[in-house]
Amino acid sequence: MYRYKCLNPIAEIGLKRFTADYQQVDDIREADAILVRSAKMHDMELPDTLQAIARAGAGVNNIPLDLCAEKGIVVFNTPGANANGVKELVFAGMLLAARDIIGGANWVQNQAWNPDIAALTEKEKKRFAGSEIQDKKLGIIGLGAIGVQVANAATHLGMEVYGYDPYISVDAAWNLSRSIRHTYDVEEIYRECDYITIHVPLLDSTRKMINRDAIAKMKPNVVLLNFARDLLVDEDAVIEALDEGRIHRYISDFPNTKTVGRQGIILTPHLGASTVESEDNCAVMAVKQLQNFLENGNIRNSVNYPNCDLGTCETESRIAIYHRNVKKMISRFTDVLSDLNISNMSNTSKGDYAYTLLDLDAAVPQELVEKLRSIDGVIRVRVVK
Repeated sequence: MYRYKCLNPIAEIGLKRFTADYQQVDDIREADAILVRSAKMHDMELPDTLQAIARAGAGVNNIPLDLCAEKGIVVFNTPGANANGVKELVFAGMLLAARDIIGGANWVQNQAWNPDIAALTEKEKKRFAGSEIQDKKLGIIGLGAIGVQVANAATHLGMEVYGYDPYISVDAAWNLSRSIRHTYDVEEIYRECDYITIHVPLLDSTRKMINRDAIAKMKPNVVLLNFARDLLVDEDAVIEALDEGRIHRYISDFPNTKTVGRQGIILTPHLGASTVESEDNCAVMAVKQLQNFLENGNIRNSVNYPNCDLGTCETESRIAIYHRNVKKMISRFTDVLSDLNISNMSNTSKGDYAYTLLDLDAAVPQELVEKLRSIDGVIRVRVVK
């Protein structure tokens, strides 16, 4: 029996995928796995029995990744599951910036008392005139699942699209429209683009990447869109540029006391993935990844351990070894298991950590499991089957 705890409401379509072998629990100390969305976990005490955390979404800043890696807790996310929902909101943000839709709608609402609203509309509409996004240049920083969808859709709206991502994956490159200008110089986007949208993870290297220096290199009256993470943008620098008339609009999905009510800033209440479809997709993907890991030891879309997949175990037993990414670890494992036939094996690494799956033709005695655990550099050993 596998036990899981939900720290946030998780879409029922995902939870229904759990079989009778799974039980939802209230106490985190009883959980083999956790499903989470936005709950902050940095101050939580994670039990030694916890094996996995699945984030139903892409961002994992609310999870202590390093601590989890050190404890042998695999953290998953669901990249791409909410990409379409975020993509659509990005275009809504662009249109809100290009056309004074909010100002016009508010004006109409305030005229509810006026019997001459129809005639007055023709007179007042010029106050809310805007521009079209067709033929404008869109710069996309980050060509992951969301960035690629934004780029491809923008071409169908007649925009000239620039994409920047020095670490673009093979899958993303294959999915990217050939009409998109892939630049290796982010400053080209700053110089050329009328709209700039950011779709990168929040790392030390990306924190406040849109700062005074970056803004100084941008076209006058640029529109900035941030539907990724608030701390990617130095909002003090943005407000300063808005006050000086160098930025036309800043669109953000992350309101705070600094930005709310500011002229030139349009804010939405973190709606990027807040669609029924996105929440369903994230829940299904998170649950499927947990099941594959708990039942088979396979890892897909982990952010702190490497991907590793041996499929369904067809042999007598399978063991998973979480360890540091150092030399000669495999030979030490095989030395311990020298009296058993290893029918299949996979070893992968990611940064400082590595993960090894071994399929064996016989059950692994507990004494050998303990010997594996005692090897210097081994973090955790799990008998999957």
